[in-house]
Amino acid sequence: MPHSHLPLVEEETRPYWDAAREGRLLIRHCEPCGEPFFYPRPFCPRCWSDRVHWIEASGRARLYTYSVVRWNDLPPFGERVPYIPAVVDLAEGPRMMTELVGCEPGAAAIGMPLRVEFRDEGEVSVPVFRPG
Repeated sequence: MPHSHLPLVEEETRPYWDAAREGRLLIRHCEPCGEPFFYPRPFCPRCWSDRVHWIEASGRARLYTYSVVRWNDLPPFGERVPYIPAVVDLAEGPRMMTELVGCEPGAAAIGMPLRVEFRDEGEVSVPVFRPG
């Protein structure tokens, strides 16, 4: 049975999770309008075209916003406190929810450059970002 805190891997998102397992971050790209987007879905959120495909993102981002969680009693998050849920702007344009790692809570700063890495959660590898 999958862990409740992990995303459900569906056929539509399997290429994303397979690439993450290999240490690559994929996003979707719309052929007609050229819009890159995230989260993965079968249509473009800008022009609604279904002519979308996967592209590999550079893994570079900037911190858009964040919060510091100092208390959480739900497993497995309680053992990670304090942790930093964040929203980042990928270099390619899309905005993505993630976690900031390798950064003390007081050192996080809006606009700081980040790079992706992947945390192995057993069933999936989850993209997280660290300063760099």
